[in-house]
Formats: sequence, structure tokens, C-alpha cells
Amino acid sequence: MKLQYAEEKPVQLFPQLVYPQPRSLEQKRLDVLTLTPWLAPIVWEGTFDSKLLDGTYKPLNLTIGVTAFAIGKYTTFVGRFLESAEKHFMKGYRVNYYIFTDDPQAILTAQLQPGRSLAIVPIKKYSHWQEISMRRMEAINRHIAAVSHREVNYLFCLDIDMVFHNPWGVETLGERVAAIHPGYYNVPRSHFPYERRSSSAAFIPDSQGDFYYGGAVFGGLVKQVYEFTRDCHTTILADKANGIMAAWQEESHLNRHFLSHKPSKLLSPEYLWDDTKPKPPEVRLIRFSTVNKDYGAIRD
Repeated sequence: MKLQYAEEKPVQLFPQLVYPQPRSLEQKRLDVLTLTPWLAPIVWEGTFDSKLLDGTYKPLNLTIGVTAFAIGKYTTFVGRFLESAEKHFMKGYRVNYYIFTDDPQAILTAQLQPGRSLAIVPIKKYSHWQEISMRRMEAINRHIAAVSHREVNYLFCLDIDMVFHNPWGVETLGERVAAIHPGYYNVPRSHFPYERRSSSAAFIPDSQGDFYYGGAVFGGLVKQVYEFTRDCHTTILADKANGIMAAWQEESHLNRHFLSHKPSKLLSPEYLWDDTKPKPPEVRLIRFSTVNKDYGAIRD
């Protein structure tokens, strides 16, 4: 299917802003990796100028989409998610929230800023949370094809049981965006929980792998997210046909995809933190993090 996407925005000349001169021999962060071997930036606090970026992106009149799934008892997280997003996510930009749910009546009306909208997308509930997780790629892909490819320029796919704590802005925009998992950013790849069975379409050998990416945050240009979710859904179906469920369901397939289709931008663990972990010194700011919860109770 060939989709007609929302209007492509022309390259914008940098505005006439006053900002500190970049220094060729001076790095802003020496304690963390800020560039991958394939020259994709890794976004950390202290590596970008928000005013300069806003001056460049705001004239483009972009619309950024957000998908999140509130299935079963996960509807309880919607209010806090949206409230925190309205305080911190893409302030000053148009945002379309797409909340996928099996219980539309449970989603309360949210107070949104001008230029921001909320759409409820009805979806079937499956009996097992693993099946719900694997079906997310299919649902996002179908929604892009039907609706959001015409409405947004960029799309982020986020978990609903999370909260924004600090600004998340246009420094995160890119063609293909992945987030480094907070549990594995400082360990060797032999410790990554990749799918190790060669019979799975998500298989990654012990000798391969760049980073371990979290399934709770990914995004990019809407056409890139369409292709990514289509490919992941295809490999999930291939596994299902062979009676295989990857170690971490869609997250395993996401990691396999990003091994061969490198992200153009990586988000540091600031953008995908785990509140059960103490904050180390290299994580100067927590922007988006999980909500402490009883998984057994909410997945029942």
C-alpha cells in the first residue's frame, strides 16, 4: 500500500539566535557515549540547545503523534500519563494523542492545551498480556495506514504506565528513534536479554548487538514507523506460525529490527527510566519513567 503522508516540511534555515560558539576541541559530556559507531547521536542532557532547536522546528508547524495502549486495568494510568505529557511533552507544538483501549468509557476527558487533541481508538482485548503486547505493532501499523499518516509528521509509540517528569522536546525527533533500556546501558552485550534461539525470527547471536533497546519508547517519521511496525509484525507472525514466542515478545523483534536497520537517533535512559532504580550520576535528568505497580494485579 502506498500512503500519502502528511505534508513534507522543507528544510528550515537556522534562525538568527545568539548562542555559545561550539568548540571543536570541547565536548559537553565526557562521561557518556554521545555518538554511535554509525554516527547516530545519543541524546543526553547537556548535548543540545533547546532554544536553538525550537527556533528551527517551530516554523515548520509540525504535528507530533503519540500512541499508547490502555487495555484492561491499564486504563487507570491514562489520566496521569496525559496530565504529565501536557506539562512536559513537546511544549508549544501540536500533538495528537491516540489512546488504544478495549474500554473507551473508562477514558476520562483530559484538559489539553490548544492545538492538542485526544482520539480514542477501540481495540480488541486478548486473554493474555503477551498476546496484547505482540498485537501492538499490528494495531499501530493499521492505524497509521488508516488515519495517522495523514495527520502527523512524527509518531512516538509509548507505554501508558509511565510519567513525564521533565521536558521532552524536539531534540528527540529523527527518522528512526530508539531508546536505550535503563537496565542494560552499562553492561556487555552478552548480558542483553536478546532472543537467542536461532529458530526465532528475532534471533541475535551472542557475538552481535549494539545496544539493548526498550520497547516502551520508539518512534520517528510516521512513514518510518509504518515500515518498522509492518516489518516487526511480519516477523512476529513468522514466529507464531512456527509455534514460537520470542523471549520478550515485541521488544525482542524490535531489537532484531534495529540491529539491521540502525536507528538514526538514540535516546539515553533519561527518556526511559525505571523508578525502582537509584539515579546514577550520569543520568542528570529523568524525563520519562515507569510507574511503580503490581504487575500481577494489573495483568490479571
